[in-house]
Amino acid sequence: MSNFENSAFGAGHDHIFLGAAHEDNERRTWMVIALCSAMMVAEIVGGSLFGSLALVADGLHMSTHAGAMLIAALAYTYARRHAADNRFVFGTGKLGDLAGFTSAIVLAMIALLIGYEAVSRFLSPVPIHFGQAIPIAILGLLVNLASVWLLSGNHHGHSHGHSHGHGHGHEDEHGHEGEVHRIFGSAGVFALSVFEDDVPPVFRITPETASSRLPADSVSVTTVRADGTHQTFAFADRGDYLESKDDIPEPHAFWATVSLPDGEHSIEFEEHDHSHGDAHAAANRDHNIRSAYIHVIADAAVSVLAIIGLLLARAFGWVWMDPLAGVIGALVIANWSWGLMRDTGGILLDMNLDKRMAENVRHVIEDNGDAVLDLHVWRVGPGHMSAVVSVVTSEAQRSPSFYHAALKRFKGLSHVTVEVNPPRAAASA
Repeated sequence: MSNFENSAFGAGHDHIFLGAAHEDNERRTWMVIALCSAMMVAEIVGGSLFGSLALVADGLHMSTHAGAMLIAALAYTYARRHAADNRFVFGTGKLGDLAGFTSAIVLAMIALLIGYEAVSRFLSPVPIHFGQAIPIAILGLLVNLASVWLLSGNHHGHSHGHSHGHGHGHEDEHGHEGEVHRIFGSAGVFALSVFEDDVPPVFRITPETASSRLPADSVSVTTVRADGTHQTFAFADRGDYLESKDDIPEPHAFWATVSLPDGEHSIEFEEHDHSHGDAHAAANRDHNIRSAYIHVIADAAVSVLAIIGLLLARAFGWVWMDPLAGVIGALVIANWSWGLMRDTGGILLDMNLDKRMAENVRHVIEDNGDAVLDLHVWRVGPGHMSAVVSVVTSEAQRSPSFYHAALKRFKGLSHVTVEVNPPRAAASA
């Protein structure tokens, strides 16, 4: 007979899975809308009073810019106000991704319109009023730069998890590692490092020669700290590497004695400055603020290209530079639109964006001697992951609470549902 239990780490059972900077991003987005709206009114009114069609046209363009920002702002406001609404089974954390997907479609449409207009001007050139067009393009660029400044700092939607400099070197076949120590023994060459990817830090031993594989039970690491405390770490086989079963407590400054079949090797680990990595950008990123940021960056890029094209056209008579700048701008916007659409679409379809989290959940359960019958991990909001896991165990005393306690170590795993099955039930299934 199966035993079920749900848990929502950090958010209780209210299923509030909003990003860490939700309210700040909401406020910044409304500020950008206010700026764009003020500029829109000034340009339309000024253009109407002074008979400048170009100024009126740019004001109308600014209105579409403000409208795109409004999608993001309303998504933030609605998600916050309805965060505790139980009609949303897993909260409103994905509303920002839905808004981001919508904004990506709007961006794609803008790219198509710019491209169409540029090609039309290639085929049928129109006279350019440089005296009006260049100042308006510069004014638009200044507004966009101000919008970028308002949105900067949060456009990635950081969910700042604790990590260390030595845990975030370049990403290679060992993952996010730094301060890699190589051990040369009779069995081959091994790389020993402290691994942390927004999860509790562990030791990893990776063979660097084809013949240097070791059984997990033949390896151990003993740490000796400045205060004289000792701790010995046993290892589990992860396929391509060995990983310590226990987490490494802070700080990461100690002498490590590595016991291999050919003897012992002493290595010194030094503590490095703390930093905030972006190891789980796909899982933690706030795509709503990202879409707003892409809108203003795209508009700024188009303004820069327009200014360059207009200046060259006026200086050398290269009228074709203006539509060429439009084509380049359309291609850049289309590329950004596709990236945003791909990322937000994957979240809306519940793709597993954080394979490392799923791997860690599986390892924790299997290291306790149990088997994972089924496992699903997906994102329910910026910096919030949910997991459903079916466990087969022969230990009668292990209830779902046992696994909740074991999984509580993982930052960002905010909601867990556990099904515990005895071996007979698993076999019949």
